[in-house]
Amino acid sequence: MTEEKKGLRLKDKVAIVTGGARGIGRACCLRMADEGAKVVISDINLEGARATAKDIREKGAQALALKTDVSNPKDANEMARKTAEHYGGIDILVNNAAIGVRSRVPFYEIDLDEWDRVMAVNLKGTFLCSRAVFPYMKAQKGGKIINISSTAFFLGLPNFAHYVASKGGVIGLTRSLASAMGEYNINVNSIAPGATFSEDPTDKATFERLQQYVSFRSLKRTEYPDDIAGAVIFLASPDSDFITGQTIVVDGGHLKY
Repeated sequence: MTEEKKGLRLKDKVAIVTGGARGIGRACCLRMADEGAKVVISDINLEGARATAKDIREKGAQALALKTDVSNPKDANEMARKTAEHYGGIDILVNNAAIGVRSRVPFYEIDLDEWDRVMAVNLKGTFLCSRAVFPYMKAQKGGKIINISSTAFFLGLPNFAHYVASKGGVIGLTRSLASAMGEYNINVNSIAPGATFSEDPTDKATFERLQQYVSFRSLKRTEYPDDIAGAVIFLASPDSDFITGQTIVVDGGHLKY
């Protein structure tokens, strides 16, 4: 297959995807590999990261699996160092790793340890990984950072206060980093997915909760990880070179403002 037919928009780019072992992260890894990128699957679940890397290699692309706790500064720095050492640089970072919250709890009943853990992974992890790759992108005078937020922030969903706050923080961080990194030709944007079937739900309640969002959408279907991966490819490619500090909502037309 020729490069023109394959549409290699990320040919030879080095891309890190945190939380790349499953769901949205895995879909992004596979799509980036299809677009010619050398992919680093960074996940606290090393076995899952290796499985994604294996699938990418079987497609004839390059992949490296790394065990990373994004909330740990040392791990974030090692992730960046090992990537640059292995591939010679870092062109793209997708901050996807996150803790989802399934149980509905009033804000005044949220366990404080759970609050801290959600913030540590979803918000602090995005900050730490962005900071870790910055020196490499600065040195090469360019890069793309894509942060995965959520429409939960815009909807202000009740009973998920810690998750909503963390994802709102990701959007605020995106805007600040875009301002700070722009002079180095580094684009920083975010994507806010709607309720997504990251995996087939294992219980009826979760399935029904995700299905109910379909009725609110302009496009009457379930949202899947590949729907988000397309937007990630756009923000990682040269097609978005003059876009920064923005949030793209990918939810089938649920939000209309």
